[in-house]
Amino acid sequence: MTRTPQTGGGPPNPGESIDPDGSVDPETTESLSARLEAAAQTRLGRSLAIRHVNTGSCNGCELELRALSNVLYDLERFGLRFVESPRHADVLLVTGPLTRNLRTALEQAWDATPDPKWVVAVGDCAVDGGVFKGSYAVLGGTGLSIPVDLTISGCPPPPARILAGLRSLLEANART
Repeated sequence: MTRTPQTGGGPPNPGESIDPDGSVDPETTESLSARLEAAAQTRLGRSLAIRHVNTGSCNGCELELRALSNVLYDLERFGLRFVESPRHADVLLVTGPLTRNLRTALEQAWDATPDPKWVVAVGDCAVDGGVFKGSYAVLGGTGLSIPVDLTISGCPPPPARILAGLRSLLEANART
């Protein structure tokens, strides 16, 4: 049995939109790009570096995060990029329920991230434990260990929602 991947199918046919559900149009993309760039420049004066921390997820959210780097969403054109070390990050983007064995790793990543820093909990599991809530190995959501600045719900949330959430985080903090 085969399934269509959650992040979309193959390449579009000539003349066909590359966004299968029609939710991202060129005007919205340009507007989003301009707003993200202005907010990042105002707050940070440079691009925003994101460190992904998996605290025990099923990898559904990770598939959607990786889709942010494909040609449809192209995260880097908005001045956002993933980095390999929390020491280089401005944002900790957490996926998965907070498990007992990864709580210390999350806290160490938080401690290693320089100020100003933000935490984004992506997916229902990172918000409150999701479908794994109540398991002996799961403590709950990210907020039980470190302060969370933004939650993006969904199981898994689509890339457009993640991108919109990151934009709102930048804009909210640019005004403060």
